[in-house]
Amino acid sequence: MNKHGSSTSKKSHNNIVYIVLGVVIVGIVIGTTKFVGHSATTKSKSEKKISVLTYANWNPFEYIKNGKVVGFDLDILKSLCKEAGYQYTIKNTGWDSMFTQLNSGSADAAISGITITKDRQKTYSFSKPYFVSRQAIIVKKTDTVIKNATDLKNKKVAVQLGSTGEEAAESILGKNSSNISKDKGGTTFLQVVHGQADAAIGDETTVKKYVASNPSYKLKVIYDDKNFEPEYFGLMFGR
Repeated sequence: MNKHGSSTSKKSHNNIVYIVLGVVIVGIVIGTTKFVGHSATTKSKSEKKISVLTYANWNPFEYIKNGKVVGFDLDILKSLCKEAGYQYTIKNTGWDSMFTQLNSGSADAAISGITITKDRQKTYSFSKPYFVSRQAIIVKKTDTVIKNATDLKNKKVAVQLGSTGEEAAESILGKNSSNISKDKGGTTFLQVVHGQADAAIGDETTVKKYVASNPSYKLKVIYDDKNFEPEYFGLMFGR
């Protein structure tokens, strides 16, 4: 948002909300372990393992470094599993595939900056929130027209397919708008760089990190607290 002119206001967008990690485990009762507020059945009391999916394309939450998945979400996962006494496996997959695999039961959980929404709660279970964020907008530095979300009307806007960024764009441009470019391959922000979109909408932490990490792209971040509500991230579990 263009109102964020002061350093104090900008710092407010860096606030990370950690929910107390002590809730991850309260004990094992009749083979059922309470893991971060979610009940998952284990094969035995001695075998405490959890298979976790992620979409490692959103720095700083999860990304690939030296061939391994790293990032803020992985740090959270490690802390949770250490506290709970679990061993975990992490599998990098596609965004849509995370949901499909949880539905099929081929994995236990997913962590990937996944916003807890009412619609997703109809199909999946979630842990307590571990992070709060909102959506933000990426445009070229030379753009003087787009100052907030309202200015995106009649503009070409890129989003990640199936994300809350997509929902945000639809609330502004309309659900079936042809001006929304829905990306599946992690090139959402590059559409702005290459002039294929006027703007992109994404999680503000990821957006800010992307702009800071790619100064040659000459992009800027627009915050809009009026049009973008807080979003809460959680571990997602199949039912």
